[in-house]
Amino acid sequence: VQLQASGGGLVQTGGSLRLSCATSRRTFSGSAMGWFRQAPDKEREFVAAIGWSGGYTYYADSVKGRFTISRDIDKNTMFLQMTSLKPEDMAVYYCTARMTRYSSLQIRRPLEYDYWGQGTLVTVSS
Repeated sequence: VQLQASGGGLVQTGGSLRLSCATSRRTFSGSAMGWFRQAPDKEREFVAAIGWSGGYTYYADSVKGRFTISRDIDKNTMFLQMTSLKPEDMAVYYCTARMTRYSSLQIRRPLEYDYWGQGTLVTVSS
């Protein structure tokens, strides 16, 4: 599975961006997709995830209430709507996919995912 992330860019504090992640397969048969981010000199951290079939969502506390993850099953595409952006949200955002069943703990761990996109840079100016 190849993942293509897009939608990053430069935005002012308080602004919004919408990230997209398209899969290469005609029909995505995995169990979940997620977003992680990595800022310079920091570890990759969980942002949000969504169960592909049921649409159940998971969020990091730092983005809850500001970010919304969603997916379009027909288009095999996942989205991350980011609002009220802060300078600390600035990072490279990676989309990822997991092919097998998961727990609520596993879905927050980067090593539990099978495929990764190339990343898209989000820059938030203060």
